[in-house]
Amino acid sequence: MEHGGKPMKMKVKFVDDQVPKASASDAMSLPLYITNAGFFTLFFSVIYFLLTSWREKIRTNTPLHIIDLSEIVAILALVASFIHLLGFFGIDFVRSLFLQPSSDIWAADDDEEEIILKEDARKVPCGQALDCSIPKMAPIASPKVAQKVLDEKPAIKTPPPTEEDEEIIKAVVAGTIPSYSLESKLGDCRRAASIRREALQRVTGKSLEGLPLEGFDYESILGQCCEMPVGYITIPVGIAGPIMLDGREFSVPMATTEGCLVASTNRGCKAINLSGGATSVLLKDGMTRAPVVRFNSAKRAAELKFFMEDPANYETISMVFNKSSRFGRLQTVKCAVAGKNLYMRFCCSTGDAMGMNMVSKGVQNVLDFLQNDFPDMDVIGISGNYCSDKKPAAVNWIEGRGKSVVCEAVIKGDIVSKVLKTNVAALVELNMLKNLTGSAVAGALGGFNAHASNIVSAVYLATGQDPAQNIESSHCITMMEAINDGKDLHVSVTMPSIEVGTVGGGTQLASQSACLNLLGVKGANREAPGSNARQLASVVAGSVLAGELSLMSAIAAGQLVKSHMKYNRSNKDVTTVPSA
Repeated sequence: MEHGGKPMKMKVKFVDDQVPKASASDAMSLPLYITNAGFFTLFFSVIYFLLTSWREKIRTNTPLHIIDLSEIVAILALVASFIHLLGFFGIDFVRSLFLQPSSDIWAADDDEEEIILKEDARKVPCGQALDCSIPKMAPIASPKVAQKVLDEKPAIKTPPPTEEDEEIIKAVVAGTIPSYSLESKLGDCRRAASIRREALQRVTGKSLEGLPLEGFDYESILGQCCEMPVGYITIPVGIAGPIMLDGREFSVPMATTEGCLVASTNRGCKAINLSGGATSVLLKDGMTRAPVVRFNSAKRAAELKFFMEDPANYETISMVFNKSSRFGRLQTVKCAVAGKNLYMRFCCSTGDAMGMNMVSKGVQNVLDFLQNDFPDMDVIGISGNYCSDKKPAAVNWIEGRGKSVVCEAVIKGDIVSKVLKTNVAALVELNMLKNLTGSAVAGALGGFNAHASNIVSAVYLATGQDPAQNIESSHCITMMEAINDGKDLHVSVTMPSIEVGTVGGGTQLASQSACLNLLGVKGANREAPGSNARQLASVVAGSVLAGELSLMSAIAAGQLVKSHMKYNRSNKDVTTVPSA
């Protein structure tokens, strides 16, 4: 390849194969299982010999501290075999007791609320990045040469397993060692993932070559994020914005594989900024959990309903509920009867945590308390789907769950025409016929929007939220109205159930934590507990507002298909990609 008329040389540096880490078992001449069997036999034989010898001394009144040469040898053999067996089996077990996270999942939210992390220290505003246009790339002189360079890229080879690991892999394949127990047995999460990965490839006969293994902290997910890992996936993170929201600028991280999504949201941010920014209002903040209990009659179920909803009993119930957490505070309890069954929907504040564990622990305390006055109450399940979690439900759309937020902006008419390439009247008409009427014809439940779930999912993945809660968190109604004699556009999104947190779960992973730090909401807020999570919910709503504005404009201007054909299509010839 030539650059500026001169030949350009390219150097490719190959990475040497990683040298396997030597282990103690590599020095053994015998197979590992034979060595272990020998030490087991020695250990129990010596114990039997010593117990027999000491019993004889007790029978003949001989002092136990007087020992002969055979007993000295036996004691030394006992110590040696014990050290070997402890080194192979015991140390990792002891380490797991001290290094693994607490098995009490209810304590997760409270413990992580105490982690106070520094806020984003960025001083320089990023308002200069308003231009959402994609820069033109310099033309490539020879695509064939570029492809050749890619083909010549050395593959990163996984070092072969050590002799000890090879035996463990064979045991996993044979089923004698459960795959899920590797972390506790080995005490090394990275090594456990590597062994499990190799065993999986041998069992299935399929290659996992494209799935990365190195470069991830597997200790950080142990007991809280993912079980039996064999690698991790990479999702690109783009930045939309900045968006001016409530007088502050936010650069929004979005993890997605859908081309055009970040660029479109970025254009919406630009239109909002040039029009003076957006404003958000938090309407409600409370996580819910609804257990289902059963009685012998509908009358008894109704009696408990009246007891729970009686204002005179609220103080007692809230006291029982609140003792389970420093941050969970009971707000309301709403009940629904279905025959002999009663569903009680508890709603409480949860600080900066998303709060499912927190509210569940408080509910369990109340159920235990109610057994005293209602001994005939049969608790069927702590969750009876009246919550309702990770499912489209009218109760969330009407009552709200998590954070209920409304976000609005007034887009000037000239911005609509110059940036969004459409006009106010076209946007208002399209919103009425598509988002409102069209969604009603489809029988939508909380789906009176263009693509709120696109933005919610991307922000959730980037910031470590539960991606399954995108279902109810994407409940949104988008409203557009012409104001100022039809010159300007008022646009708003109302989202009643945004479920987010800044502590717990995936928020503590390094990548997701960095994205939270970018938004200035990393960790818990000690001065105002819950303010970080509420701020994140407002950012989600503001980002949805930008995404709705841009996509609706693209549809109104007839640009949707054209833009996706340009930015959401791969140039790779998929027919040439081999299958493993």
